[in-house]
Amino acid sequence: MLPQLVRRIGLMVFTVWGAVSLTFVILRLAPGDQATVQLGPDATAAEVSALRGELGLDRPIFVQYLDYLGSASTGDFGESYRFHESAMTVILERFPATVVLALTATALALTIGLLLGIMAGRSPGRLADRVISGITLVMQAIPPFWSGIMLILLMALTLRLLPSAGSGDLEHLVLPSVTLAIPFTALVARITRSSVAEVTAEPYILTARSKGLSERAVLARHAVRNSVIPVVTIVSLHIGTLLGGAVIVEQVFAWEGVGSLLVGAVGNRDYAIVQGATVLFAIVVVTMNLLADVLNSRLDPRIRAGAQA
Repeated sequence: MLPQLVRRIGLMVFTVWGAVSLTFVILRLAPGDQATVQLGPDATAAEVSALRGELGLDRPIFVQYLDYLGSASTGDFGESYRFHESAMTVILERFPATVVLALTATALALTIGLLLGIMAGRSPGRLADRVISGITLVMQAIPPFWSGIMLILLMALTLRLLPSAGSGDLEHLVLPSVTLAIPFTALVARITRSSVAEVTAEPYILTARSKGLSERAVLARHAVRNSVIPVVTIVSLHIGTLLGGAVIVEQVFAWEGVGSLLVGAVGNRDYAIVQGATVLFAIVVVTMNLLADVLNSRLDPRIRAGAQA
């Protein structure tokens, strides 16, 4: 298990380095100039040149890259020119709001998705399975920005039950977390349905039923535990998609998280914020993948045996 863990950590470091490097290249290739954006269209050529020198943008690109890697390795991405303080400080101030949104959406998706998946998977091909499969297919196809706008029109403007935008309390959390959870719920339900349907056809499930165990006991003790393993993997792999969806949802609902901060930073060429937020998201994704591997090895003894072989 230890050699496998070391390999995974090495892969994590390589992945984060790739995200750091790719972000650097994309920002440097994007049209526009950071110095021009900061000074505005009325700035003189001398002022733009002086600021470029102050920011280090007049140095060779490879030298800029090496300086950037050295600073990024210590968590220093420079100062945000919009907020006039350390970029990582600004990002970490917004990060808890994004974590709350993502965790709430994940909890909703897992709770509802597992229930729907188990209901559909225990009777494949029957009415419940067909209805749930149809509903989840539609849920998975709906883009978050559209479902968010529809929820605002219904719950905020028509029924006036919830606020349409903002952040800070539980009422403001409901609509964005539900919007973010809709496609995730469908994914969890469909994966769980397939896994439960496959597991319930296994010989050991038939043996458990032949011993007189109730259907609930068979599902709880034997089927569900083995069915959860692929769900854990899918959830960990979906974290990146969830964070990407959070960027859109935070914009729709004016939720003050890292996602909305990142969108504003891209539009204003605030390189420090863009680079810091991207690296933070990359670290979260690779960490969740590592935790999923560890959890899967705990749930399935065959994975532990394969790692030790």
